[in-house]
Amino acid sequence: MADVLPLVEARLRTALGEPDARAAVTFLGTDRIEVLRFSDGNGGGTDKGIVRYATLGMSAQPMADPTAVVADPVAGPRAELVLSVRAGSADTDKVLRPLAVLAASPQVEGLVVAPGASLDVGEPLWPGAPFTSVLVAEAGGLIEDLELDAPLDPVRFLPLLPMTPNEAAWKRVHGAGALQERWLASGTDLRDPSRTSVPLD
Repeated sequence: MADVLPLVEARLRTALGEPDARAAVTFLGTDRIEVLRFSDGNGGGTDKGIVRYATLGMSAQPMADPTAVVADPVAGPRAELVLSVRAGSADTDKVLRPLAVLAASPQVEGLVVAPGASLDVGEPLWPGAPFTSVLVAEAGGLIEDLELDAPLDPVRFLPLLPMTPNEAAWKRVHGAGALQERWLASGTDLRDPSRTSVPLD
């Protein structure tokens, strides 16, 4: 069976251009996770002033249902994570390790990461960041799903939307859709690395 990761990296390069940096993190008992950085000016579809961080390695194995007695080595959802932020106003490159932690969570914790889920790293995403968690958004906008040969599920590229602690708490009560509606109604710039919480009254 073909190695999935070269196909995933090729899809990232097609959508975002050439990465200008990459880092690898290995956690005990897990496969290596890489995080690639794509900055504006590298071609592809990147917006001016936006830097994108994409994981590479999470999709090597399917995510297993945590209630399953035995994990299926072939069937199951596959995904990588993508974070987009405005460049220049924060040291967002320090997000590489937290992103790798999140990408390793299906292997480490048996999580199935899907749209609408909250993921918390328990510390600021980067130095001084007002966010410790992210909302997993729907795939398919920035990077198309990568279809794999049957019986493998396609790889989905899931955008991550940073949440303030207040937003994360509000989302737990009201749901992901309601929070996204608040963001939309307020014209929230979800790529702003130092934005404040949306009004939640």
